[in-house]
Amino acid sequence: FMKMNELRQKSREELGVLLTQRHQRIAELRFLLKQKKVKNIKEPAALRKDVARILTFLRKNPTANT
Repeated sequence: FMKMNELRQKSREELGVLLTQRHQRIAELRFLLKQKKVKNIKEPAALRKDVARILTFLRKNPTANT
């Protein structure tokens, strides 16, 4: 998972790309969970926390690393 220090070093564009990737992976894992093909069942929760961390960072720092 991402740490806040890692988020601070990235630009807003990179964070936007990361956010999109995390959302896509969550959707993919939801599909795979239904088929019982996921080995690490804690991964979706970790990804959701990453998404929350990124969104929180973007909201608290509207002009960070523009």
